[in-house]
Amino acid sequence: MATERLQKVIAQAGLASRRAAEEMIKAGRVRVNGHVTTELGTKVGRNDKVEVDGKRLVAEDLVYLVVHKPRLVVSTLDDPEGRPTVKHLVRHVDARVHPVGRLDFHTSGVLLMTNDGELTHGLLHPRREVPKTYVTKVTGEMQEKDLQRWRDGVELEDGKTAPAEVKLLRHENGKTWLEVTIHEGRNQQIRRMGDATGFPIMRLARLSFAGITAEGLPPGAVRSMTREELVALREAYGVPRKVRATVEVASNAPVRERKPAKGRDAHRRGGPRELDEDEVPPGNTRRGPPGDKRRGPPPAGAAPAQRRGERRAPFVDKRKGPPAEGERGASAKRGPPTAERRGPPTGERRGPPTGERRGPAPAERRGPAPAERRGPPPGGRRGPPTAERRGPPPGERRGPPPGERRGPPTAKGGASRDGARGGQDGERRGPPRKPGPRPKRS
Repeated sequence: MATERLQKVIAQAGLASRRAAEEMIKAGRVRVNGHVTTELGTKVGRNDKVEVDGKRLVAEDLVYLVVHKPRLVVSTLDDPEGRPTVKHLVRHVDARVHPVGRLDFHTSGVLLMTNDGELTHGLLHPRREVPKTYVTKVTGEMQEKDLQRWRDGVELEDGKTAPAEVKLLRHENGKTWLEVTIHEGRNQQIRRMGDATGFPIMRLARLSFAGITAEGLPPGAVRSMTREELVALREAYGVPRKVRATVEVASNAPVRERKPAKGRDAHRRGGPRELDEDEVPPGNTRRGPPGDKRRGPPPAGAAPAQRRGERRAPFVDKRKGPPAEGERGASAKRGPPTAERRGPPTGERRGPPTGERRGPAPAERRGPAPAERRGPPPGGRRGPPTAERRGPPPGERRGPPPGERRGPPTAKGGASRDGARGGQDGERRGPPRKPGPRPKRS
């Protein structure tokens, strides 16, 4: 039965690194089959019960990741200087993964991360001679003899390097672009090779590691390794020993649409990429910039797409025909300009000032004073005074005193009815007055 060292088993469980696991063992926090173990290098098997702080260890599922490490990121899980690390790039992964090898702070490219310590050890062992391919830009124009020096090996302070595969890509403005493949894992090996030969490195990026690339991943993105990649690693380098069920980690690559190059950078990117016919979604007329195939063919008779800064063509109502000469666009359709449609300015539209617009002063507008407006005093308007209007006083209006008005007494000692309204006896007697309507009192 295969056995493993105790600190390795703890590290594979994702609880801590190997060094931290050794400190746990020394502190007496680890038990094997119920007994505290403080000896480093203790061997344990698959059936042994290992506990840390009273909790039994359970091996976590294996995770294999491909990370596109950007520049200015440290390829460790912790940095004492406080710089950003690759741990931040895999924060969405539940497992405790570690990088397979390292990349310099100023170097970008593919980086493998996993929680399988056996895979890490197998790919980093010198006898495996795992290839690592880089593209680099150096200062100066390298000639064939300079390239041959890199191929034969460069003498460094820690010894001569192994032969490297060097391919010249191009010369550009006094600089040289190279593709270099090395099979060693020395610290900053390519940068030191450039300094030693007089061609300092300006840019450096790793294209592949053990045949695995980060193609299609933007800087900072992460994806899971495919089963085909794991099988290829096992056939070439013997690890992993078994391609077991692994945890698939969703890619955190942002979905971006590359915009067409503009200005003086257009010749470098080659402008917008032409899509094939099978890439055009059927019936899709909304996505993509104007003129893009993804928008679909324009309808028959449609006007060409408007560019930014161009003035729109005048509106033409097909039912009414084209606008008359001198009219343009919405002005012909909607009538005269705003100033003519709404009338003159405020001062002209509202007429004269307040005093002239509303007529005369309040006294003149409302008429004369109350005395003049209502006519003469009550006496003059209604006629003569009350005494004249109603006749003489009661004594004069009713005739003589009662004795005289009624005349002499009658035979029975009373005044006659006919003479009651007369004066003397002679006047009282006369023709009788015909009855009639009583005159109305004025």
